[in-house]
Amino acid sequence: MPLFERLRHHVMAAERLHGDDTVVPVLARGKTDIARARVYVRDDRPFGGPAPPAAVFYYSRDRSGEHPQAHLAGYAGILLADAYGGYGKLYAAGRSPGLILEAGCWAHARRKFFVLADVEAAAQKKAQGKQAAVLSPLCLEAVRRIDKLFDIERDINGCSAEHRRLVRQDASASLVAQLHAWMCEKRRKLSAGNDVARAMDYMLKRWAVFTRFLDDGRICLTNNAAERALRGIALGRKSWLFAGSDRGGQRAAVMYSLIVSAKLNDVDPQGWMAYALANIATHPTSRLDELLP
Repeated sequence: MPLFERLRHHVMAAERLHGDDTVVPVLARGKTDIARARVYVRDDRPFGGPAPPAAVFYYSRDRSGEHPQAHLAGYAGILLADAYGGYGKLYAAGRSPGLILEAGCWAHARRKFFVLADVEAAAQKKAQGKQAAVLSPLCLEAVRRIDKLFDIERDINGCSAEHRRLVRQDASASLVAQLHAWMCEKRRKLSAGNDVARAMDYMLKRWAVFTRFLDDGRICLTNNAAERALRGIALGRKSWLFAGSDRGGQRAAVMYSLIVSAKLNDVDPQGWMAYALANIATHPTSRLDELLP
């Protein structure tokens, strides 16, 4: 726990965080309930930041907004996440101890279009005798336009925040403006219940959030850092099936925090854990950071 607290302090000192959550089955009487594991990732490498990357996980029995509000009670900065409503109070103006700026994930938005434009998946369903979704030319065009932004981002990954901002202003801003004008035009011709309309509305209703990256080089285009951190839980569920209790879920969150942080720093988790366990009892409390992965 002392190492987890030092890790949490390091992550919450970030200028920008990635946040996401996933389901965790937890054992209940005669069944399993669905709990949640939430992660916050600090990764400054995309904008050339020198701080080492790290992740902290939290377990909760439900998905109530009070949990992320408690986790980030002392945080001020940028939060890159999906449109989960539980974050809402964190973005309130005049919030104490400071403002949290919401940044949208373009990969999440792109996925909504891609599902309706996935030619390969549609062909596979047809071959299996299943009913495939109707492929949308509008969604194909939306994916094509968004992919141009991703191409620009690949070239500036790891550059300084200021360089990223200048390149985005020069190359990405016009593409974003054209995408917005195109979506507004096409959206007017679609009914409210249309799947393509819903994919467009997800972005159009939060356009300021999605375009925030143009003016701040620290912001990534996607929330993939958090999704990658959760991948171990998604894969692990097939092996460990469920948490044995809420207490077990909380302990697992601490262990995931330390193990995933080790992986983010290219440190062998097992080797690091053996070293930490062998030395922590005699290590000076004032120098605990030396034992972090």
